[in-house]
Parts: sequence; structure tokens; C-alpha cells
Amino acid sequence: MDGFPFPDDLVRAQREWHDTYRALAVPRPRGATELRRRLLLLSVRIEWHPFWSTPAGWTPAARVELRRRAGGGRRADAA
Repeated sequence: MDGFPFPDDLVRAQREWHDTYRALAVPRPRGATELRRRLLLLSVRIEWHPFWSTPAGWTPAARVELRRRAGGGRRADAA
């Protein structure tokens, strides 16, 4: 089921993005400004990663799969 050859640094950045987003989503998060800055930095790092200019990264399904893979199936656990 490994349809897209995501680079490790891209998967790691997406995981960090999810972790940062969850930390920012709690009521009255500590260090909200730093968390927002981190989220923005990770968003830019993910969006402009060289993988997206390869043929495997051209499809919208690749972005969805990256989020699914890096999210660790948390959505299925919540349901």
C-alpha cells in the first residue's frame, strides 16, 4: 500500500505539522505565538518541498495520502 515514495523529511514535517496543530487546538495553549510560527514554518516547508515537482507528487491524491499517512489514522480512532 506504499503507492507514493514520500521522502522521510516530508513525512516528518507533516507529522510535526499535525502535532503542532493539535497542540495549538487545545483551549488556551501555552506558547501560542511560537506554535503558530512553527505551524507556518512547517506549512511552507511542506508546500514547497521538491517532492511535489516530481511526477509522483503531481496528483492531488499524493497530498491526501501524505496527510493520511502522517496523521497515523487518528481520524479512524476518533470515529
